[in-house]
Formats: sequence, structure tokens, C-alpha cells
Amino acid sequence: MEFVRPYRLQILGTLLIGIIKFAIPLLIPLLIKYVIDDIVGNETLTSNQQLEQLFWLMGVTFVVFIIVRPPIEYYRQYFAQWTGSKILYDIRDQLFQHIQKLSLKYYSNTKVGEVISRVINDVEQTKNFVITGLMNLWLDVATIIIAVAIMFTMDIKLTIVSLLLFPFYAVSVKYFFGRLRSLTRTRSQALAEVQSYLHERVQGISVIKSFAIEGHEQGQFTKHNKNFLEKALNHTSWNAKAFAVVNTITDVAPLLVIAFAGYSVIQGDLSIGAMAAFIAYIDRLYSPLRRLVNSSTTLTQAIASMDRVFEFVDEKYDVDDLPGSIECKDVKGNITFKNVSFSYEENEDMVLKNLNFDIDKGETVALVGMSGGGKSSLISLIPRFYDVTEGEILLDGTDLRRFQTRSLRDNIGMVLQDNILFSESVKTNILLGKPDATDEEVVAAAKAANAHDFIMNLPDGYDTTVGERGVKLSGGQKQRVAIARVFLKNPPILILDEATSALDLESEHLIQEALEKLAKNRTTFIVAHRLSTITHADRIVHIEHGQIVEMGTHSELMEKKGHYYDLFQVQQLEA
Repeated sequence: MEFVRPYRLQILGTLLIGIIKFAIPLLIPLLIKYVIDDIVGNETLTSNQQLEQLFWLMGVTFVVFIIVRPPIEYYRQYFAQWTGSKILYDIRDQLFQHIQKLSLKYYSNTKVGEVISRVINDVEQTKNFVITGLMNLWLDVATIIIAVAIMFTMDIKLTIVSLLLFPFYAVSVKYFFGRLRSLTRTRSQALAEVQSYLHERVQGISVIKSFAIEGHEQGQFTKHNKNFLEKALNHTSWNAKAFAVVNTITDVAPLLVIAFAGYSVIQGDLSIGAMAAFIAYIDRLYSPLRRLVNSSTTLTQAIASMDRVFEFVDEKYDVDDLPGSIECKDVKGNITFKNVSFSYEENEDMVLKNLNFDIDKGETVALVGMSGGGKSSLISLIPRFYDVTEGEILLDGTDLRRFQTRSLRDNIGMVLQDNILFSESVKTNILLGKPDATDEEVVAAAKAANAHDFIMNLPDGYDTTVGERGVKLSGGQKQRVAIARVFLKNPPILILDEATSALDLESEHLIQEALEKLAKNRTTFIVAHRLSTITHADRIVHIEHGQIVEMGTHSELMEKKGHYYDLFQVQQLEA
């Protein structure tokens, strides 16, 4: 209702228009009664008088139905769809904001397809809640109330007979649609699993083709698809039972009315016109009831989907701004690790264990060691992709957790090990570093990253689309576009996670010079496996199993002839 409230006036207006729209056809049974009893059956009138009254009556009726009713129908439909679409827009807008605030920890435990399913499929179902639950449902109830009120004015006994099966209708709806909600949730989850599996396999289609496992993957997809089919059929079966029972009740009710009305006419207690009107009103009464059954199905599915949407909305943020957090500005770049320990999950072992070291403003620090030692985990703590489990990280003397997360990240430039480019133009991808940058600044950043030449050779230059995840570019080209983003951002703190790993030797040399130039007067963290690329660093930190085993300059560590020396010698021999 939080999303609905801003549109309450539009919903109320749509309801009022809808009541007029549904009330107009309720005049038809009265019309039938009048024509039969007061015109056709009126023996005091001549044929010409009967025809004159009939033509006048039908002329007015045609004006109402051909001129008055169509605009009412149009605006009811338009405002209902407009309101539903606006509410969906608001929900998706907030969900995307929520998606961006969720931590990397959440995404490491959740499939992307699952998130997309909730934002697209489940949110789309909530539109039915607005249109069906907040509008059509009440319009049908209003139609029933108006019809019953008119019927009571015509014949009380016959109206009571018409309503005899209402209690059975109410009990059957409550019984059947109570379980339908859980069945709908189960079906939605199964559909999300199909979508999630499909999303992953489409992204990894090159792996499937390279290993020639299309047959195996078809079998795996069939399992997920079959699971969804079973859940869908269970839902369909229960839904069909509900319709069978409820529609039987709504079909039997008119028979009772016809029988009692016929008896009343034979006894002389009811006119033929009143009987015809009552039979017409029974259709007007039970048609909304049948629609209510459809509405119940739609509403049950919508509520089950809403459960999933708001379950996602209620997902807590692992990393969030604390109350009273401050803006991160005028950053010098002094960073201190004090007794820092970290684990990805509460019950897991520590990935980093009791780290203590200081980095001075403008210092370049290289993190080295075997894979899995904790280097990437360490640098992910600096922009608060994750928060430390124990201890604290200080930036210019202030705990990182006291800063507003967004303003903190504004001061950090990153080139990650796995560079992701969006499926838009090269220029758009570079502009991620500074969305309001000029074309001249974009070109300057690309030149600094040694990317300008290859960009100009692309079919549309800077306007060339790179495909999903940059699939149209080589690894080295993607890396240089990612580096250009950082040049454009020009932050006081740099984090380079294997920034030159995908470059050929010539490009690596040019980029290395550019990065050294960029790193001047900036605090820089470099994660590198090739030790030859970090010999220039002010300090090298060797991390193994989450602990610092050695720290110093390249020459100091080589003199010590410890872990770093052994690793360097092995790499030199391999080279």
C-alpha cells in the first residue's frame, strides 16, 4: 500500500467511473420488465401507442449505450492500466536502487536469474493486485450490491431465493483459494530456477560449445523445466477444482430462481415481466461472482508474487551507512590496518587474520603471494565491498565505516581482475569513471591507458558497441578500457587487481609506464602474480594464508632470501 498511496485519487476516480460503467447495464432487466408489462402487455394501449413508447424508450437506451457508455469504458480501462503501470514503475525503480545497495556477499550467495525473476516476473504480477484487487474486485462487489438492492425493491422472497447459495460460494472460495497461494509461490520459485539456469547457461554458452556438452546441458535444463511443469500442473489441478465447484454453485442458483419465479407467476404473485427481469438480474448477479472467482485466482497469484518481491525488498544490507555517517572528502590517502580479521560468512574460517600495517599518502604497496592467500579479499575491504569481521581500517585516521559508502568509493579507482564492460559503446564504458566528463577528457583518458589507437580502429570508433561483458573486444582491449575509466575518474586512491594480466608485452610496458605516472602522489594498491611488474613498489607485502609473512622493498626482500625471494626466483626461471 506504500506504493499505492500516491495514486489513491486516481484509483478512487477509476472506481467511480467503473461503478457508472457497470451500473448502466443493470438498467436492462428493468427495461425488459417495463417492455413486457407496461408496453407489450398493456391492453389499454393501441398498437401505435405501444410502438411509439417502444421507439422512444429504445432511442434513449441506444443513446446511453452508444454515446455515453463508450467514453466511460475507455477512461475506466485507461486509468486502471495507467495506475497499475505507474505503480509497477515505482516498485521496479525502488528495487533497482535496492539491488545496487545489496552487498557483494548477497550476490555471491544468490543467482542473478533469481533476482531478475523477482524484478520482472513477480513485479509484473503485482500489477494484477492493483487492477484486480483494488479496482475490479470492488467494482464487482458494487455491482452485486446495486443488483441486490434493485431486486429487493421488486420482490423480497425471490431475492432471498437468489441469495440462498451465497454462503456455499463464500465457503468454497475460502477453502480452495487458501491453498492456492502456497502453490503459486512454489510455481513462481520453480520458474525462477528455470530462468536462473537459463541465464547462467546463455552467459556461459562458449564453455558449453567448447566442451561439446550440449546434450548434457539439454538434459539438465529438461530437469529444471520438468520441475516447473510439475509445480504448474499441481497449481492448475487445484485451480480447476476450485472453478468446477464454484461454477457449479453459480450455475445452480439461477435454476432455483427460475423454478421459484415460475411457481410465483403460476400462482399469480408475480408478473411475467418481473420474472424475466429477475432471470436477467440473476445473470447480472452471478456474472460478477464468476469474475470474482477469476479475480481470486489472479489475486492469489499476485499476492504470492508480492510475497516474493517484498521478501527481496526486506533483504538486509550487509554494508550500509551508519547513523551519523560523514562524507568522505579532502582525502590524503593514509591508510591503517589495525588488527584486521575477516571471513565471508560467520561460521567460516578467517580469510584474513590479525593484519597490522600502515600505508602513507602517495605510497605504492604491492600485495603478492600464492592464489587464495587473501590479497583480493584485503583490497575488497578498502571500498567496503565487505566490512571487516574484527579490527578496523582507518583512512586519514577515521574508521572506514564512519564514512558514507558512496562518497568513500568516489575517492577510490579500481581495475579489477575480472573486468566487466556493459553492452554499450566504448565511450559509455569509459564514462563510468566520470559520467559528466567531456569528449576531450574521455579521449585523454583513453590515450593515457594506451587505448585510443585501437578504439579509433574499431568500426564506429568510440561509439562502437562492445557486446555483453565486452565480448567483441580482446582481453587486452577490455583491460585498457577499464584502465581508461580509472584515468578519467582520477581518484586519490588506486586499487589495481592484476591490472596488466591480460596485456601483451608491448602494451604491458606502455601501461606500466602510464600506471606509474598515475600512481604518483596517490596511495596505490597493486595485486600482482607476476612479480616483475611490481619491483618498483615502495613496499611489497607478501601474504600467505591470510597473514603477512614478509614486508619491505624489492631489494630488502631479495636480500632476506625468504618466501618472496624463492617465489621471485621461480618466476625468473620460468621466464
